[in-house]
Amino acid sequence: MQWRVATTKKLKRASNKMLPSALIGLALTLSATAVYAQNTPKPAAVSTPHSTRRVVVSIPDRKLALMEENRVVKIYEVAVGAPSSQSPSGEFQIAERLENPTYYSPGVVIEPGAGNPLGTRWMGLNIKGFGIHGTNSPDSIGYNVSHGCIRLRNREVEELFVHLKVGDRVSVIAERSDEVAQIFGPAPDSSSTQTQAARNAVRFPSADEPGGER
Repeated sequence: MQWRVATTKKLKRASNKMLPSALIGLALTLSATAVYAQNTPKPAAVSTPHSTRRVVVSIPDRKLALMEENRVVKIYEVAVGAPSSQSPSGEFQIAERLENPTYYSPGVVIEPGAGNPLGTRWMGLNIKGFGIHGTNSPDSIGYNVSHGCIRLRNREVEELFVHLKVGDRVSVIAERSDEVAQIFGPAPDSSSTQTQAARNAVRFPSADEPGGER
């Protein structure tokens, strides 16, 4: 009986000695696990793919191409800036989309309708006062006559409007390049260029968009 009591006491003493060691070991294990979790590479966040839709405007060709994944969907004839009010060139984005916009200019407000120089649709770029829009002067399409904006016939700007959204890229190119040639074909010959220059001198009855807010 005494031996059993002594043995029990020894076991208790041994257990008490082992307990701190076990706790220390557990703490070290948890610490190592935490360090591993912090240092383990986390999977990269899945980003939403950017739109592959793009608009390319060739000022020399007076044409606009709707592109999807570097493929031409459709080409539209447009009017671009006159020599005295040239269209800005560069990389832009669609910043706003308006159906039946109201035209605003200092001292002038034109409600939506047949006389509105913005036509039936407005797609403003991220540069104040410039955008892609319709027109109340369809005969001006194909000429360098606007105050800098890109004009389309109303039925065509309505078609384009459906395909574009805010954030879509717009490239306005001022000179012929390999990319322009691939999209729009060969440059017009000199005789057609001279004819175009003469046609650009024609005055079209459109108030157009003198940089006013929409």
